[in-house]
Amino acid sequence: MSGKDAKAGKFTRPKDLDNAQRTTLGARIQWRIEALAWDLLYWYPFKALPIEWASNAGAAILKALGPLTSQHRTMTRNLRMCFPDWSEQQVKDVAKRTWATLGHTVGEMPHLAKLVPGGKTPRLELHGLDVVDAIRKSGKPVVFISGHFANWEPITSAISTNLPDALITYRAANNPHIDRRIAKARQSYTDRLAPKGAGTRELMRALSRGQSVGLMNDQKFNQGIPVPFFGYDAMTAPGPTRLAMRYKTRIAPISCVRVGPARYRLTFHEPFAPDADPDEDKAIHNTVLRINRFVEDRIKEQPDQWFWMHHRWPKEAWAKAGVI
Repeated sequence: MSGKDAKAGKFTRPKDLDNAQRTTLGARIQWRIEALAWDLLYWYPFKALPIEWASNAGAAILKALGPLTSQHRTMTRNLRMCFPDWSEQQVKDVAKRTWATLGHTVGEMPHLAKLVPGGKTPRLELHGLDVVDAIRKSGKPVVFISGHFANWEPITSAISTNLPDALITYRAANNPHIDRRIAKARQSYTDRLAPKGAGTRELMRALSRGQSVGLMNDQKFNQGIPVPFFGYDAMTAPGPTRLAMRYKTRIAPISCVRVGPARYRLTFHEPFAPDADPDEDKAIHNTVLRINRFVEDRIKEQPDQWFWMHHRWPKEAWAKAGVI
Protein backbone atom coordinates (compact mmCIF):
# COMPACT_ATOMS: atom_id res chain seq x y z
CA MET A 1 0.00 0.00 0.00
CA SER A 2 1.53 3.26 -1.04
CA GLY A 3 1.30 6.41 1.03
CA LYS A 4 -0.52 8.10 -1.84
CA ASP A 5 -3.20 5.44 -1.99
CA ALA A 6 -3.69 5.43 1.78
CA LYS A 7 -4.09 9.19 2.00
CA ALA A 8 -6.68 9.03 -0.74
CA GLY A 9 -8.66 6.58 1.41
CA LYS A 10 -7.95 3.65 -0.89
CA PHE A 11 -6.68 0.19 -0.02
CA THR A 12 -4.37 -1.60 -2.43
CA ARG A 13 -3.79 -5.27 -1.61
CA PRO A 14 -0.57 -6.69 -3.09
CA LYS A 15 -1.54 -9.15 -5.82
CA ASP A 16 1.00 -11.75 -4.78
CA LEU A 17 -0.83 -12.26 -1.47
CA ASP A 18 -3.65 -14.07 -3.30
CA ASN A 19 -2.64 -17.08 -5.37
CA ALA A 20 -4.66 -18.61 -8.21
CA GLN A 21 -6.42 -21.08 -5.91
CA ARG A 22 -7.79 -18.33 -3.72
CA THR A 23 -9.15 -16.24 -6.59
CA THR A 24 -11.63 -18.81 -7.88
CA LEU A 25 -15.34 -18.03 -7.82
CA GLY A 26 -15.79 -20.32 -4.85
CA ALA A 27 -13.03 -18.53 -2.95
CA ARG A 28 -14.51 -15.12 -3.69
CA ILE A 29 -17.93 -16.27 -2.45
CA GLN A 30 -16.35 -17.71 0.69
CA TRP A 31 -14.51 -14.41 1.28
CA ARG A 32 -17.78 -12.49 1.06
CA ILE A 33 -19.55 -14.81 3.50
CA GLU A 34 -16.65 -14.64 5.96
CA ALA A 35 -16.55 -10.84 5.71
CA LEU A 36 -20.30 -10.57 6.28
CA ALA A 37 -20.05 -12.73 9.41
CA TRP A 38 -17.02 -10.72 10.57
CA ASP A 39 -18.93 -7.45 10.21
CA LEU A 40 -22.24 -8.58 11.71
CA LEU A 41 -20.97 -10.74 14.57
CA TYR A 42 -17.81 -8.92 15.51
CA TRP A 43 -16.64 -5.68 13.91
CA TYR A 44 -19.74 -3.46 14.06
CA PRO A 45 -21.11 -4.77 17.38
CA PHE A 46 -17.75 -4.19 19.09
CA LYS A 47 -17.29 -0.86 17.35
CA ALA A 48 -20.68 0.30 18.70
CA LEU A 49 -19.52 -0.29 22.28
CA PRO A 50 -17.38 2.16 24.27
CA ILE A 51 -13.78 1.05 23.84
CA GLU A 52 -13.40 -0.12 27.47
CA TRP A 53 -16.56 -2.20 27.20
CA ALA A 54 -15.39 -3.72 23.92
CA SER A 55 -11.99 -4.49 25.44
CA ASN A 56 -13.48 -6.19 28.50
CA ALA A 57 -16.09 -8.07 26.45
CA GLY A 58 -13.38 -9.50 24.20
CA ALA A 59 -11.35 -10.51 27.26
CA ALA A 60 -14.31 -12.27 28.88
CA ILE A 61 -15.20 -14.17 25.70
CA LEU A 62 -11.70 -15.45 24.95
CA LYS A 63 -10.97 -16.22 28.60
CA ALA A 64 -13.98 -18.56 28.49
CA LEU A 65 -13.53 -20.02 25.00
CA GLY A 66 -9.74 -20.06 24.60
CA PRO A 67 -9.12 -23.00 26.97
CA LEU A 68 -11.44 -25.12 24.82
CA THR A 69 -9.22 -24.80 21.72
CA SER A 70 -6.20 -26.79 20.54
CA GLN A 71 -4.11 -23.62 20.86
CA HIS A 72 -4.57 -23.84 24.63
CA ARG A 73 -2.55 -27.06 24.73
CA THR A 74 0.19 -25.36 22.71
CA MET A 75 0.18 -22.47 25.17
CA THR A 76 0.41 -24.60 28.30
CA ARG A 77 3.25 -26.66 26.83
CA ASN A 78 5.15 -23.49 25.97
CA LEU A 79 4.63 -22.14 29.47
CA ARG A 80 5.73 -25.36 31.17
CA MET A 81 8.84 -25.47 28.97
CA CYS A 82 9.85 -21.85 29.59
CA PHE A 83 8.96 -21.76 33.30
CA PRO A 84 9.83 -25.27 34.54
CA ASP A 85 9.71 -24.16 38.20
CA TRP A 86 6.08 -23.06 38.01
CA SER A 87 3.33 -25.08 39.63
CA GLU A 88 0.52 -26.42 37.48
CA GLN A 89 -1.78 -23.80 39.02
CA GLN A 90 0.56 -21.01 37.95
CA VAL A 91 0.54 -22.34 34.40
CA LYS A 92 -3.26 -22.49 34.38
CA ASP A 93 -3.63 -18.99 35.82
CA VAL A 94 -1.22 -17.38 33.35
CA ALA A 95 -2.79 -19.28 30.45
CA LYS A 96 -6.25 -17.90 31.33
CA ARG A 97 -4.90 -14.38 31.69
CA THR A 98 -3.12 -14.74 28.36
CA TRP A 99 -6.42 -15.55 26.66
CA ALA A 100 -7.89 -12.48 28.32
CA THR A 101 -5.00 -10.39 26.98
CA LEU A 102 -5.70 -11.57 23.44
CA GLY A 103 -9.40 -10.90 24.01
CA HIS A 104 -8.64 -7.32 25.02
CA THR A 105 -6.71 -6.91 21.77
CA VAL A 106 -9.54 -8.37 19.70
CA GLY A 107 -12.11 -6.17 21.43
CA GLU A 108 -10.05 -3.04 20.86
CA MET A 109 -9.27 -3.67 17.18
CA PRO A 110 -12.33 -1.81 15.80
CA HIS A 111 -11.28 1.18 17.94
CA LEU A 112 -7.71 1.62 16.67
CA ALA A 113 -8.31 5.31 15.98
CA LYS A 114 -8.57 5.84 19.74
CA LEU A 115 -5.33 4.02 20.60
CA VAL A 116 -3.06 7.00 20.01
CA PRO A 117 -0.88 9.23 22.21
CA GLY A 118 -2.11 12.68 23.18
CA GLY A 119 -5.59 14.13 22.90
CA LYS A 120 -8.15 14.65 25.65
CA THR A 121 -8.05 10.99 26.72
CA PRO A 122 -4.54 9.68 25.90
CA ARG A 123 -4.52 5.89 26.00
CA LEU A 124 -0.83 5.45 25.25
CA GLU A 125 1.72 6.38 27.88
CA LEU A 126 5.07 6.84 26.11
CA HIS A 127 8.46 6.41 27.76
CA GLY A 128 11.92 6.85 26.25
CA LEU A 129 10.96 9.78 24.05
CA ASP A 130 14.52 11.05 24.48
CA VAL A 131 15.55 8.00 22.47
CA VAL A 132 13.23 9.02 19.65
CA ASP A 133 14.50 12.61 19.82
CA ALA A 134 18.07 11.36 19.47
CA ILE A 135 17.11 9.23 16.46
CA ARG A 136 15.38 12.19 14.86
CA LYS A 137 18.30 14.55 15.50
CA SER A 138 20.86 12.06 14.18
CA GLY A 139 19.24 12.13 10.75
CA LYS A 140 19.94 8.39 10.48
CA PRO A 141 17.25 5.70 10.31
CA VAL A 142 16.94 2.76 12.70
CA VAL A 143 15.36 -0.67 12.49
CA PHE A 144 12.66 -0.83 15.17
CA ILE A 145 11.99 -4.33 16.47
CA SER A 146 9.36 -5.58 18.88
CA GLY A 147 7.22 -8.56 19.74
CA HIS A 148 3.59 -9.51 20.19
CA PHE A 149 3.35 -7.95 23.64
CA ALA A 150 -0.10 -7.06 25.07
CA ASN A 151 -1.61 -5.34 22.02
CA TRP A 152 0.90 -4.86 19.20
CA GLU A 153 -1.13 -2.24 17.31
CA PRO A 154 -0.21 0.62 19.70
CA ILE A 155 3.46 -0.08 18.90
CA THR A 156 2.86 0.98 15.29
CA SER A 157 0.86 3.97 16.51
CA ALA A 158 3.66 5.07 18.88
CA ILE A 159 6.35 4.81 16.20
CA SER A 160 4.28 6.50 13.51
CA THR A 161 3.19 9.36 15.77
CA ASN A 162 6.80 10.26 16.55
CA LEU A 163 8.42 9.34 13.22
CA PRO A 164 5.67 9.79 10.60
CA ASP A 165 7.84 8.62 7.70
CA ALA A 166 8.72 5.29 9.36
CA LEU A 167 7.59 2.24 7.38
CA ILE A 168 6.06 -0.60 9.44
CA THR A 169 5.44 -4.18 8.34
CA TYR A 170 2.21 -6.05 9.06
CA ARG A 171 0.75 -9.47 8.37
CA ALA A 172 -2.08 -9.19 5.87
CA ALA A 173 -5.30 -11.06 6.64
CA ASN A 174 -6.04 -13.95 4.29
CA ASN A 175 -9.46 -12.53 3.47
CA PRO A 176 -9.01 -9.34 1.37
CA HIS A 177 -12.30 -7.78 2.58
CA ILE A 178 -11.32 -8.25 6.23
CA ASP A 179 -7.81 -7.07 5.39
CA ARG A 180 -9.30 -3.90 3.89
CA ARG A 181 -11.35 -3.26 7.05
CA ILE A 182 -8.29 -3.59 9.32
CA ALA A 183 -6.11 -1.51 7.00
CA LYS A 184 -8.67 1.29 7.03
CA ALA A 185 -8.65 1.26 10.85
CA ARG A 186 -4.84 1.45 10.86
CA GLN A 187 -4.92 4.45 8.57
CA SER A 188 -6.13 6.46 11.55
CA TYR A 189 -2.52 6.65 12.68
CA THR A 190 -0.36 5.77 9.66
CA ASP A 191 -0.40 5.29 5.92
CA ARG A 192 3.12 3.84 5.96
CA LEU A 193 2.50 0.08 6.01
CA ALA A 194 4.16 -2.77 4.10
CA PRO A 195 2.78 -6.33 4.07
CA LYS A 196 5.14 -8.85 5.61
CA GLY A 197 7.24 -10.63 2.98
CA ALA A 198 5.92 -8.68 0.03
CA GLY A 199 7.23 -5.45 1.56
CA THR A 200 10.93 -6.35 1.88
CA ARG A 201 11.92 -4.24 -1.11
CA GLU A 202 9.93 -1.32 0.29
CA LEU A 203 11.82 -1.59 3.60
CA MET A 204 15.12 -1.46 1.75
CA ARG A 205 14.01 1.57 -0.24
CA ALA A 206 12.87 3.32 2.94
CA LEU A 207 16.21 2.74 4.69
CA SER A 208 18.13 3.93 1.64
CA ARG A 209 16.09 7.16 1.81
CA GLY A 210 16.98 7.61 5.48
CA GLN A 211 13.58 6.49 6.81
CA SER A 212 13.27 4.14 9.79
CA VAL A 213 11.45 0.81 9.52
CA GLY A 214 9.69 -1.44 12.04
CA LEU A 215 9.28 -5.22 12.22
CA MET A 216 8.06 -7.85 14.66
CA ASN A 217 10.83 -10.32 15.46
CA ASP A 218 9.31 -12.86 17.86
CA GLN A 219 7.32 -15.33 15.78
CA LYS A 220 8.41 -18.56 14.12
CA PHE A 221 10.03 -18.08 10.73
CA ASN A 222 10.69 -21.38 8.96
CA GLN A 223 13.30 -19.82 6.66
CA GLY A 224 15.08 -18.24 9.61
CA ILE A 225 18.03 -19.40 11.69
CA PRO A 226 17.97 -21.52 14.88
CA VAL A 227 18.73 -19.26 17.83
CA PRO A 228 18.13 -19.96 21.55
CA PHE A 229 14.92 -18.54 22.96
CA PHE A 230 14.22 -19.41 26.59
CA GLY A 231 17.06 -21.91 26.27
CA TYR A 232 15.70 -23.81 23.27
CA ASP A 233 16.52 -23.25 19.60
CA ALA A 234 13.73 -21.47 17.74
CA MET A 235 13.68 -20.54 14.07
CA THR A 236 14.04 -16.77 14.13
CA ALA A 237 13.93 -14.20 11.34
CA PRO A 238 17.35 -12.62 10.69
CA GLY A 239 15.77 -9.98 8.42
CA PRO A 240 15.88 -7.01 10.82
CA THR A 241 19.50 -7.79 11.67
CA ARG A 242 20.48 -8.12 8.01
CA LEU A 243 18.79 -4.79 7.22
CA ALA A 244 20.63 -3.03 10.04
CA MET A 245 23.94 -4.51 8.90
CA ARG A 246 23.40 -3.70 5.24
CA TYR A 247 22.48 -0.08 5.89
CA LYS A 248 24.99 0.34 8.73
CA THR A 249 22.37 1.44 11.21
CA ARG A 250 21.16 0.44 14.68
CA ILE A 251 18.39 -1.75 16.04
CA ALA A 252 15.88 0.01 18.31
CA PRO A 253 13.69 -2.21 20.54
CA ILE A 254 10.24 -1.06 21.68
CA SER A 255 7.98 -2.76 24.22
CA CYS A 256 4.33 -2.52 25.21
CA VAL A 257 2.56 -3.31 28.49
CA ARG A 258 -1.19 -3.24 29.12
CA VAL A 259 -1.94 -1.10 32.18
CA GLY A 260 -5.74 -1.20 31.92
CA PRO A 261 -8.57 -1.74 29.43
CA ALA A 262 -7.51 0.07 26.25
CA ARG A 263 -4.55 1.70 28.02
CA TYR A 264 -0.87 0.93 27.44
CA ARG A 265 2.62 1.89 28.47
CA LEU A 266 5.09 1.86 25.59
CA THR A 267 8.85 2.20 25.99
CA PHE A 268 11.45 3.09 23.38
CA HIS A 269 14.64 1.31 24.47
CA GLU A 270 18.19 2.38 23.64
CA PRO A 271 19.23 1.35 20.11
CA PHE A 272 22.22 -0.93 19.67
CA ALA A 273 24.52 -1.72 16.74
CA PRO A 274 24.63 -5.21 15.23
CA ASP A 275 27.40 -7.49 16.47
CA ALA A 276 30.79 -6.64 14.97
CA ASP A 277 32.18 -10.18 14.59
CA PRO A 278 34.12 -10.35 11.28
CA ASP A 279 32.36 -13.64 10.52
CA GLU A 280 29.03 -12.42 9.14
CA ASP A 281 27.12 -15.57 10.12
CA LYS A 282 28.35 -15.28 13.71
CA ALA A 283 27.51 -11.55 13.78
CA ILE A 284 23.97 -12.27 12.60
CA HIS A 285 23.54 -15.10 15.10
CA ASN A 286 24.82 -13.00 18.00
CA THR A 287 22.59 -10.07 17.09
CA VAL A 288 19.48 -12.21 16.71
CA LEU A 289 20.33 -13.81 20.06
CA ARG A 290 20.46 -10.35 21.63
CA ILE A 291 17.03 -9.56 20.19
CA ASN A 292 15.64 -12.85 21.50
CA ARG A 293 16.99 -12.04 24.96
CA PHE A 294 15.30 -8.65 24.85
CA VAL A 295 11.99 -10.34 24.05
CA GLU A 296 12.60 -12.94 26.79
CA ASP A 297 13.20 -10.25 29.39
CA ARG A 298 9.99 -8.42 28.50
CA ILE A 299 8.01 -11.68 28.62
CA LYS A 300 9.40 -12.54 32.05
CA GLU A 301 8.22 -9.15 33.31
CA GLN A 302 4.64 -9.72 32.06
CA PRO A 303 4.27 -13.43 31.15
CA ASP A 304 0.51 -13.17 30.59
CA GLN A 305 0.97 -10.46 27.96
CA TRP A 306 2.72 -12.43 25.22
CA PHE A 307 1.33 -14.54 22.40
CA TRP A 308 2.01 -17.99 23.90
CA MET A 309 -0.54 -19.83 21.77
CA HIS A 310 1.53 -20.03 18.60
CA HIS A 311 4.04 -22.77 17.68
CA ARG A 312 7.17 -20.76 18.42
CA TRP A 313 9.34 -23.84 19.10
CA PRO A 314 9.56 -27.19 17.29
CA LYS A 315 8.10 -30.28 18.93
CA GLU A 316 11.66 -31.47 19.56
CA ALA A 317 12.02 -28.63 22.09
CA TRP A 318 8.88 -29.79 23.89
CA ALA A 319 10.22 -33.34 23.98
CA LYS A 320 13.59 -32.17 25.28
CA ALA A 321 11.83 -30.20 28.03
CA GLY A 322 9.65 -33.20 28.89
CA VAL A 323 6.32 -31.38 28.40
CA ILE A 324 4.97 -33.96 25.91
